[in-house]
Amino acid sequence: MGSLENIELLPEPDDDRILSAIDPSVVGFQDEWRAEVTGWAPMIAKPIHRVRSRRFLFTNLVLFAILASLMLWVWQSGFMFIELPPPKSEWAIEQAGFEDEILNGLTGEGIRVCIVDTGIDISHSAFQGFQVVFNDMISNSASPVDYGAIAHGTLMAGILISQSHQTGVAPGITLGVVAALDDDGSGMNTAGEQTISDAIEWCINEFSADIISLSLGGTQSDGMTREGPSVSSTRKALDRGIFVVAAAGNDGGNGDDGRVSVPSNVPLAISVGASSQGGDLWENSSRGNQMTYDGQQRSHPHQKPEIIAPGVGIISTGSGNTWFSSSGTSDSTVFVTGALALILQDQPQLRPSSTLGSSCIEGVKESLRVSASDSIYDHDDGLGYGNLDAGSWLEEVRKMPNC
Repeated sequence: MGSLENIELLPEPDDDRILSAIDPSVVGFQDEWRAEVTGWAPMIAKPIHRVRSRRFLFTNLVLFAILASLMLWVWQSGFMFIELPPPKSEWAIEQAGFEDEILNGLTGEGIRVCIVDTGIDISHSAFQGFQVVFNDMISNSASPVDYGAIAHGTLMAGILISQSHQTGVAPGITLGVVAALDDDGSGMNTAGEQTISDAIEWCINEFSADIISLSLGGTQSDGMTREGPSVSSTRKALDRGIFVVAAAGNDGGNGDDGRVSVPSNVPLAISVGASSQGGDLWENSSRGNQMTYDGQQRSHPHQKPEIIAPGVGIISTGSGNTWFSSSGTSDSTVFVTGALALILQDQPQLRPSSTLGSSCIEGVKESLRVSASDSIYDHDDGLGYGNLDAGSWLEEVRKMPNC
């Protein structure tokens, strides 16, 4: 059995009694803008099946009348087929420091967070009563919709704003969602880079975001000689004091190209890797290169990735009013976004303004560096500066001088 220690068993979609052996270290590398690259583990996220109680058939004729009466009472009382609640990611909330007392009472109220993704299925019961500002760059829907092969945007939004079962980490924010990625016909969520750039521009100009959360990414290479439009739009947001949190990527392990995804490679952006339960680096989390594509040495606190956060087996909202489990730096990115929303609520002077520009962003990132759980001051290409600790991050931000 020693050779099977790292093998996971995954139910077949047509018959969940049949289990297939899966090697989670095998990662397919995809080009362009794909939630598949930076949003997911190598396996498709599976819904968390709700468990139903079973009725037992008794053949004893003496007990039949009693059983029939009991079943009739249960049916009338509404207790037949009790649905047990799906599991939660409580470990991730605790590990990321969201249960620290310093965060009590903070919900992200008043903070404007913009997500660029596949959209959102707002019909989920966990979103009941929540209003989303929606922009459709895939079609022309006036109401929120999720175009993903799997509802990636809905999953990411649930980590932030779920109002029930598993409460989001920043449920009081004002949320803008841009549908910019969709199913390419092969089960992948993808978009052209110009579309991503246009979506970021909408977050800046139309939504007036305080934070832009990008659970996506594109590739960069040693031969790059100029920035793409998504990087230019990300720099524009940062220059205006808007925080950008972006996924580092999921090409870790033997196939790692040694660079985080674009645009998390932009110096002032926060590039986020994934940790597993216990705080270890997820094996598929992308490693960073501390030289920029134009040969400049990165410096503190902008070495890539900057931080890791929970991103393995995260439970969140899925399509069709279901709950799903997923793994990837996409999930990790949203935890950092949520922590930052709580910090900006507590310290509103750090929000974007025409006079501050990007002057506050570096201080907030330095606070992130020194507050990381088991902080690695000298940086590690995989672990960044360490694990996210939301409470300690706020504590360090409160010590910042005026920026």
